[in-house]
Amino acid sequence: MATLLIDTLDGTGRFSAYRADPAGTPRAAVIVIQEIFGVNPGIRAKCDRLAEQGYLAIAPDLFWRIAPGINLNPDVPEEMARALELMGQFDQATAIADIEATIRTARALVSGGKVGAIGFCLGGRLAYMTAARTDIDASVGYYAVGIDGLLDEKHAIAHPLMLHIAGADHFVSAEVQAAMHAGLDDHPRVTLHDYPGEDHGFATELGERRSEAAARLADERTAAFLAEALG
Repeated sequence: MATLLIDTLDGTGRFSAYRADPAGTPRAAVIVIQEIFGVNPGIRAKCDRLAEQGYLAIAPDLFWRIAPGINLNPDVPEEMARALELMGQFDQATAIADIEATIRTARALVSGGKVGAIGFCLGGRLAYMTAARTDIDASVGYYAVGIDGLLDEKHAIAHPLMLHIAGADHFVSAEVQAAMHAGLDDHPRVTLHDYPGEDHGFATELGERRSEAAARLADERTAAFLAEALG
């Protein structure tokens, strides 16, 4: 486990990323896209788990322009409030550029091999945007927010995308979930999975939000999806 430094696309800055390497040669690389809490222990644990599965896992610090190195606990009300404050300052288009820079770095580290992405919450939304706006080989979004406002980009999704939808998500209404299904169910590259009764954050590695059975099912589906898409 180490820190990786990544140059921005325009060469005017550099940001850090958490890096977890597998025991042997990586089968592919996977970018782990943070929630609004930064590259915290839960996100680093996601990377470690992916490394155990044979992937080079990289979690870029996407809040580096506004709060570099931020590390928040969603179970602490004051830290949740701080995360929501940071979200209000966050530029998503710039984040996609940083994800693209991470893709390029990751691809070089696996000798031109395949690169996937997994995102959670805000990261789930960014995973969808990454699927539509970059050459990522496969993407997964957990409880992605605001996808109904991005459906006009679905035509640009050229590689496999899987979205895990929490049925009782207090950040994603039933109406938004219905719009996601209406807009994406017939897309040949997109797979949606619903988890009835589950709330936002159900697949977190750490903390009070985790729902064990649903988390395991979603992660098993993700592992099979990545194995097929990335090798």
